[in-house]
Amino acid sequence: MSKKAILVISFGTSYNENREETIVPVEKAIAKEYPDREFRRAWTSKMIIAKLKKRDGEHIDYIDEAMDKLVTEGFDDVIVQSTHIMNGTEFDFVYNIVSKYKTQIPVIAIGRPLLTTDDDYDEVVANIANDLLPLAGKGALVLMGHGTEHYANATYSELQMKLFFAGYKDVYVTTVEGFPDFDNTLELMKDKGYKEVTVTPFMIVAGDHANNDMAGDDDDSLKSVLEKEGYRVNCVIRGLGSYPSFQKMFAEHAMKAEQI
Repeated sequence: MSKKAILVISFGTSYNENREETIVPVEKAIAKEYPDREFRRAWTSKMIIAKLKKRDGEHIDYIDEAMDKLVTEGFDDVIVQSTHIMNGTEFDFVYNIVSKYKTQIPVIAIGRPLLTTDDDYDEVVANIANDLLPLAGKGALVLMGHGTEHYANATYSELQMKLFFAGYKDVYVTTVEGFPDFDNTLELMKDKGYKEVTVTPFMIVAGDHANNDMAGDDDDSLKSVLEKEGYRVNCVIRGLGSYPSFQKMFAEHAMKAEQI
């Protein structure tokens, strides 16, 4: 008899309360579609894994630890679903490490990150319009992503273009560590007459980046940068993983997972 598992792999967060509001609901949405599979979890941030171990005494598996356990326990059919935003560095880790187990687990299928296909972008734009845009009222909405040196950083520019061409001219995508950066976004917003701006993370969790780089009081936070330009800033510290529409997308991606 086949032994099946569903392994959900996230970046992770050291904000335990936010984990329960974001990562856990995504995991549950995915697991709900697979009642015949045993649920497992892994994270890709070794730094956060180590922090939780030291601070809370809680151990969360890295990718290879979770896969080793599945091999040892005799699982022969595994679906791996990433909860990452893009096909960047973290997903490369997922795909490359999981692929090494093809000779030990007969059937392995991997589900792609949130923004992979053209249809994904259209669905994300619709979710932004339905769930995030109302937060901004009559002002502008700025979505803050992480950013990366990986070529997948182009994901943010494509999303910005998709939003503009869908008619959402008051929604802007910016990043902490990539392009577009805060200055680029300020340039796009210039002379548009906005008095109020709502900022919210374009990240699965609302952890350190959301609380500090976005909503913090340091001079270089997104909130402070916008306030210096004269905008009234409203911070919504809520990760995408807390919205049912985004939870649904990850569950759908798991159901479309392709065997490697």
